[in-house]
Amino acid sequence: MANEYRNHNCGELNINNVGQEVRLAGWIQRIRNLGGMTFIDLRDQYGITQITISDESLKEQMSQIYTECVISVDGKVIERSNKNNKIPTGEIEVEAKSITILGKCEPTLPFEINSEKIDISSVREDLRLEYRYLDLRNNKIHNNILLRSQIMKSIRDKMDEMKFAEIQTPILANSSPEGARDFLVPSRLHPGEFYALPQAPQQFKQLLMISGFDKYYQIAPCFRDEDPRADRAPGEFYQVDFEMAFATQEDVLKTIEELITTVFTKHTTWQVDKGPFKRITYKEAMEKYGIDKPDLRNPLIIQDATELFKESEFNAFKGKTIKAIVVPNGALQGRKFFDSMTEFAVEEQGAKGLAWTKIDENNTPQGGIAKFITEDILKGLEEKLGVKENDSIFFIADKLETAQKIAGQVRIELGKRLDLIEKNVYRFCFIVDFPMYEYNEDEQKIDFNHNPFSMPQGGMEALQNSNPLDIVAYQFDLVGNGYEMASGAVRNHDSDLMVKAFEIAGYEEKTVEEKFGALYKAFKYGTPPHAGAALGLDRMIMLIEDTQNIRDVIAFPKNKKARDVMINTPSRVEDYQLKDVHIKIDEK
Repeated sequence: MANEYRNHNCGELNINNVGQEVRLAGWIQRIRNLGGMTFIDLRDQYGITQITISDESLKEQMSQIYTECVISVDGKVIERSNKNNKIPTGEIEVEAKSITILGKCEPTLPFEINSEKIDISSVREDLRLEYRYLDLRNNKIHNNILLRSQIMKSIRDKMDEMKFAEIQTPILANSSPEGARDFLVPSRLHPGEFYALPQAPQQFKQLLMISGFDKYYQIAPCFRDEDPRADRAPGEFYQVDFEMAFATQEDVLKTIEELITTVFTKHTTWQVDKGPFKRITYKEAMEKYGIDKPDLRNPLIIQDATELFKESEFNAFKGKTIKAIVVPNGALQGRKFFDSMTEFAVEEQGAKGLAWTKIDENNTPQGGIAKFITEDILKGLEEKLGVKENDSIFFIADKLETAQKIAGQVRIELGKRLDLIEKNVYRFCFIVDFPMYEYNEDEQKIDFNHNPFSMPQGGMEALQNSNPLDIVAYQFDLVGNGYEMASGAVRNHDSDLMVKAFEIAGYEEKTVEEKFGALYKAFKYGTPPHAGAALGLDRMIMLIEDTQNIRDVIAFPKNKKARDVMINTPSRVEDYQLKDVHIKIDEK
């Protein structure tokens, strides 16, 4: 049956269609009135076709039609005299015989959508999100969402090829300590009790392995009540979640490598690292990059200079761990650059200072702390750190963890300011051997560092006999271009081991049984060794699109304050709705 609105889309007509009678439908992107002739750029998802109007009655009708109105046009395809080789339909135009208004539009838009005069990113974001249905008409944002659909299909195709079964897990689940605040849902049928939206399908994916499924995956919605940031969607996000029975860490890493290389190679023109990706231990990452998600496109590394300054008279270095970053040809920068880097370290990263010096063409230290660089220290810098003529060196002195962290941020900033970041390439690596535990300074207690369901290296013996802060787990992250892209682990599949692991983090067995009762019980009924990971879908698409704002790749995102300003949520509800779920609001 013929479509009453169109028989072609706005991106398919070409010189071979000249002479045909056609019907098109779409949005008016631009109107140009040149007196004797009026031109319309008619747009739909597939492209743009130029419409010409010479009939006087149609021109009169156009006085009531504005940009972004939806119309249907009947007309004849003719060859354009002034061809446009920038679009596929640029050799033809449609001479309009009739126009039908399908959807009126206000004469004034909240903001320009596809104007060459304005960059959509310069429009206030909350205004764009309030009128997101208009914002999504913008070519760039619209294509981001279409690309998201294509990437999701590629992921499903690849996971199917690797023999994973797609299985959905519940959205209404139980509250459990997984590292962030839960979103709670009150129960009407069970007064005083709550569901929690899952921070991840962690328990369910493991239970599927216990259920005898060999390989599971899903593109899973996850919910975490966290503060928003540019590379994290506030409140809700999606991850490519998968789990494998009878699998080792190496099996999971190979699966990630195959999926990532397939998806990125298919959907980008940039160079993509081929597997196997570089493996870097957590300890090495903190030592060389000062961060557990290093951007390997940045050639700078952090080195230890503590021993070199052991006898130094420079008071700021005494008794401190000293981290150094050597910048090749950095001596060519002026004093203003070094002052601005010091300002960055102190004011933005909380450093006590940022020491520096540069080595001139005569191999002599100049500027900054040059007077404290003795001949012996200079020799050590050359031999151990590889310093040479025209290099500059930045030093961070503090306790170990603080020095590493600040040096890591200084390294990133130097890479940006000196334009050292490799262009048009994706560099991936795995960070492995994460600590099982960390010390929570705020609560003065030991906490899980990573995933609490991970298998400690050394098993029960390590948990019983080692310092918890020395225990390393079979935990790993995938990092791409400085972003954490995936996180995974070999899972703990023994109930006794699980109880002991949580006991070290301050949870009694009763609490473990209450919070993770299904796993606790299931582990007693034959559990295979299993392992898995989860890849951040939104962040993956953000990287492929080369955008810094994750909201650009989500159809209807929350704003920076975790609000949907288009549909006005969160919002108050009626008293009877609260009564139904046994909730009373304390206004104070």
